[in-house]
Formats: sequence, C-alpha cells, structure tokens
Amino acid sequence: MKKAANSMKITFPGYSKNESLARMCAAAFAAQLDPTVEEISDIKAAVSEAVTNCIVHGYRDTIGDIDMKMKILDNDTLYIKITDKGTGIEDVEQAMQPLFTTCPEGERAGLGFAVMESFTDKLRVKSTPGKGTSVTMIKQVCRRG
Repeated sequence: MKKAANSMKITFPGYSKNESLARMCAAAFAAQLDPTVEEISDIKAAVSEAVTNCIVHGYRDTIGDIDMKMKILDNDTLYIKITDKGTGIEDVEQAMQPLFTTCPEGERAGLGFAVMESFTDKLRVKSTPGKGTSVTMIKQVCRRG
C-alpha cells in the first residue's frame, strides 16, 4: 500500500447512536481534500452503511467495538476501512448481492454493500465466520480548488 499523507483511527462501541459519530469523523477527515458537497455526502453514506452492517449483522444482539481507519493516499485518494469482530459472513459473494440479507425478519433491505459500492470507487469485503468482517472502501476525491 502507498504511504499515507495523513491517517486516523477511531474505535467506538457498536451502538446505533455512534453511526452518526462515524459519519461526522469521516466527513471531517475527508474535508482536508476539499471535496465537493456530493463527495462528502457519498463518503458519509458509505460509512453509514458499513457501520450499520457492523451493528445490525456483525454484532446482532450484542455490543462490540467497531474500528474505523482512514488514510489520505497519493492523488487525493481516500482510504476507509471499517472492521468489526462480530459473527462474520459465511458467503461474502452472496452477501454482496442486492437484496440479500441475513436478517429477513428485520427492517433491513439488503442493499448495504450495493450502496457502499455505488458511492465509492472500490469496495473490498473480507470476512471470517465467528471472527468478524472488514470493509475497505477507496474514493478518489476531485479537489474543488
């Protein structure tokens, strides 16, 4: 991986109220790239979906820590990695299909990965059942100035 011009990491408990914390931290960190309003909205939406997946699917009825790492890479590239140590995903390829959900009785639509993919330039999901999941998103930011 390329050397980061700047980086940050936060860890927070998987309470739904902390999803907004993650969104705001991501937006504040990305602001140094002078992104457009649309790019900030995309970043916040992608982070929101990743954190919500950790809370709803990774930890289900428990509370566990969520790690969020961000880096500024060469060429105004934003790297975001969100990790939980929850239940993990049996079949990542299947889980990434639109409308697939492991929680059919819940209110989730099964669009989290599709949303993340639509708002970023690259999405990678790694998971081990019983050990957790990490979602890595790459977003190229076009400076306004």
